[in-house]
Parts: sequence; structure tokens; C-alpha cells
Amino acid sequence: MERFNQTRVPEFVLLGLTNSPELQIFFFVLFSLFYLMTMFGNCLILLTIQSTSSLHSPMYFLLSNLSLIDMCLSSFSTPKMIMDFLAQRKTISFEGCISQIVFLHLFTGTEIVLLISMSFDRYIAICKPLHYSTIMSRKVCVGLVVTSWMVGFLHTMSQLAFTLSLPFCGPNVIDSFFCDLPLVIQLACIDIYVLGIFMISTSGVIALISFLLLLTSYIVVLVTIRDHSSTRSSKALSTCTAHFVVVFMFFGPCIFIYVWPFTSFLVDKILSVFYTIFTPFLNPLIYTLRNHEVKTAVKKLSNQYFNYGLQYPL
Repeated sequence: MERFNQTRVPEFVLLGLTNSPELQIFFFVLFSLFYLMTMFGNCLILLTIQSTSSLHSPMYFLLSNLSLIDMCLSSFSTPKMIMDFLAQRKTISFEGCISQIVFLHLFTGTEIVLLISMSFDRYIAICKPLHYSTIMSRKVCVGLVVTSWMVGFLHTMSQLAFTLSLPFCGPNVIDSFFCDLPLVIQLACIDIYVLGIFMISTSGVIALISFLLLLTSYIVVLVTIRDHSSTRSSKALSTCTAHFVVVFMFFGPCIFIYVWPFTSFLVDKILSVFYTIFTPFLNPLIYTLRNHEVKTAVKKLSNQYFNYGLQYPL
């Protein structure tokens, strides 16, 4: 351990998204707006669900937890990336880099299981509606959320155990705007082929299998909906479509990056931006714009605060 500490690099240099000063100013403004709107949109969903009794159902309970995770996923690297646009030299300490890896895998691992739970909820609601209230009880919903965080934590620890055992004694330049595991372990001073295979099997393949399971479940649900032509079926179709769009946006970049972890493409940076910034930003819009109940509750909540402001001005 002493030898490891002596040879370990104290910090990593992040190359960021671009070297152009003009683009860095543009990206600073753009991603600052995206981050603020992401936090506002997800906070609005949380507040709306918590304050609207008609939304106290399993589906919205899971949705509120998705909003919470999206805020966390958007915050583990975005604020630093935004500040780095104004920095001459973009660096991150070794401990800060490891922290980003931990939070990234914790939040993405948790979101994967939560999306599966949301798919299960829609499957029960549409395919077994008579047993829905019994199966999706409050206790089960809480259990699904707790399980999501536990799986995310265990996945993170498995990745962290191997990463911390590596000696980082030489190159310290990361061609990205945050510390991602496929890029960081390439800087280790030993052969990482075996670790690379392990990472692929625990991250890329898991994401791919989870996506295929979700795809299968939504196909079953859509087939069930097709056999019932009614207003309820139309509402279910709209909800499932929104869910699947979220699933595709989240899993697509993760699968591409982690199935081919040791290749470096410009598209990797774009996809990293997509699932750490754009997906958390788009989730509230997708669920709000495609869900009549949420839109109605948001309007009602907005009117309440507006009327309160008129009655009790500052």
C-alpha cells in the first residue's frame, strides 16, 4: 500500500468537450441552462406528486424516485464541467475522480433497476389489472426502490474494488469532461485486459440484457393494449410509450460506451453528455407532456402558488 501511494498520480487532467474558447463560452451558457432546467423540472415533478393526493399511486411513487435519481445523475459531474469551461487548466484530484466513478455507477445502476421496476408496474397494471392493488402494494413499491439502491451500491462496490487495486503512476490525461471507468483504467500502469473483460461483463452486458428484458416486457404490454380498444388503453399506450422513450435514451448510450470500452470516439463524448445531462433534462418533459394527470396537477399547483402570491405579496 505504501508503494502504491508513492507512485499514484495526485490528479487527472480532463480534456473536456472542446479546446475552442468561443465554444467553451457557448457550452457554459448552454449547459448552465440545461442543468438549471433539469433541477427545476425534476423538483417540480417531486413537489407535484408529493402534494397531489390523486398521484399517490405506485406508478407516480416510482416516477418521483426516478426524478430524484435524475437530479443526482445530473449533479455528479455537470457542475464541475460547467465551471471547467471557464478554467484554463481542467484538473480533478484522484479522490475526486474516484468519487465521480462511484456516483456514476451508483446512480446508473440504481436507475437501471428502477426502470425495470417501472416496467413491471406497467405490466401488472395492464396485463393483470384486477390484482394490481394487491401486487403493487406500498410495501412492494418501497421494496423495489430499496432494492434499486442496493443493487446500484453493490454494482458500484464491485467496480470500485478493482479500480482502487490498480496502480496509476504515469499518464493522467482523460479525454472527457468527467472520470468514466473505461477511460480511467486505461491509464493504469499494468495490463488491464482481464479487468476490461470484467467491466464489460458487469456493465455493458448487464445494461444490454436489462434493455432486452425491458423491450420484451413493453412488447408484451403493447400486444395486450392492441387487443383492447378503449380510452383506458389509449392512456396506457401513451404512458408506455413515454416509459420506453426514457428507457431507450438511457440505455442506448450506456450500451454503446460500455460494450466497446477501450475505443475512443468523438461520439463517446456526445453520448456521455446525453445520458448525464440531456436524459435527466428530458425525462420531466416526456412524462409531463405525455401524461394528462401530471399536466393537470402541475397547472393546479402553479395556480395555487400564483394565487397565494397575489394574496400575500412580499
